[in-house]
Amino acid sequence: MNVSFTEKQEQYIAAQLKSGDFQNASEVVRDALRLHEVYRHRVIEELRAEIAKGWGGKTSSRKVKDIIQDKLKSTKRSD
Repeated sequence: MNVSFTEKQEQYIAAQLKSGDFQNASEVVRDALRLHEVYRHRVIEELRAEIAKGWGGKTSSRKVKDIIQDKLKSTKRSD
């Protein structure tokens, strides 16, 4: 398998190796993939929970456009 990284990603990997927490670049990448899997699973479970709440809740009078704008605002605040 051949994987390409950006300069920033290569610098991050090098910094992780320098810290002594990892012995080689493969360990850094494997750790990142494990964390990505956990994160992705959590996001999917949260979405499923929100969908379930939506199916079981009252019908909203809000328009889709308004909901999207509110979500974008809350995402910007958390950055």
